[in-house]
Formats: sequence, structure tokens, C-alpha cells
Amino acid sequence: MNNDLNQAPTYVKLAVDLIMVLEQSDVSPEEVLQALEIVKSDYTNKLAVEQK
Repeated sequence: MNNDLNQAPTYVKLAVDLIMVLEQSDVSPEEVLQALEIVKSDYTNKLAVEQK
């Protein structure tokens, strides 16, 4: 599996890293999802600015 991950796209590697960090934290799934909504919104805005 590790070799498969090495060959995976960058966004998949990032997702795996984020999941590992979040699983190590003492935060409820609900709070994680709330935080991810904020992160998604922030990056959606950054993408919109870049595309202008």
C-alpha cells in the first residue's frame, strides 16, 4: 500500500496526511467536519481569486 501511496496524486497524499493528523487529535468527528467546511471555504475563495 505504501508504494501505491507514493505513486498517488498529490491531493491523495495530502488527504491521507490530513486524515492521520485528524485521527491523532482529540476532536469529535462533528468538529472535524465543521473545521473542514471552513478550510474548504477558504480554499474555494483562494481558487476564485487565482482564476481572476
